[in-house]
Amino acid sequence: MQFVIIGAGRVGLRTARVLRDEGHEITLVERDEQRIKRAQNQDFPVIEGDGSREPVLEEAGVMDADAVGALTSDLNVNFTACMIGNHYGCRTVMRIDEAYREGIYRKYADQVDEIIHPERLGAIGAKNALLGGTIRAIADIAPSLQVVELTVTNGAPVNGYTLNELQLPADATVLAFGKNNSPLEIPTEDSSLEDGDRLVVLADFDVLSDVRQLLVGETPMQAAANAGSGSSSVSTEHDADSDTGGVN
Repeated sequence: MQFVIIGAGRVGLRTARVLRDEGHEITLVERDEQRIKRAQNQDFPVIEGDGSREPVLEEAGVMDADAVGALTSDLNVNFTACMIGNHYGCRTVMRIDEAYREGIYRKYADQVDEIIHPERLGAIGAKNALLGGTIRAIADIAPSLQVVELTVTNGAPVNGYTLNELQLPADATVLAFGKNNSPLEIPTEDSSLEDGDRLVVLADFDVLSDVRQLLVGETPMQAAANAGSGSSSVSTEHDADSDTGGVN
């Protein structure tokens, strides 16, 4: 797949590395000279310029891209880049920082495919948002443990349950929960599980198939075949992008 990533700061560059390691093609857009050099030193193609300008994104190949990741620290740049990506039929992922109020978040949520908080899930979360899907590996924590994000479907046995009623296997724990089109948060027991809701779960590989059956609605045969697929060899990224003013 081909991706255009706006912003070669910490989150943008790490996301690019994770995607490249999985065999995808990446073009970065950045206007800060130091970041451009850092990305070029890691053999990334970089287009110098303002990521909110259509000619710059066209030079980066947005016409042929599968997805646009707007990962700068500037909300306006990110939103404009996503609107340009929408125009060219790309999947759009927009970074939004923790400081923004819920009302601001909701203003943009319906106009992009996914909004991420890099302070929460880092580069692995950004990578998964760009790829999309209902089951996504976030990180391998240990040889037998994986963090996965799963999206509840209409066919899931737990659809309509609350988190308090959810009974996962003993070796699985819910780490975060997000309503459809809402950011991931610390789970609360009275939250209801509905189609499109997302859960981040820490689970032993031995119980992943059971977790998938419950939350995604896979058949036992599908869950057994898929458990552990999409495993990431990259460690969990907790660092927030420390960009301060170096926007595109």
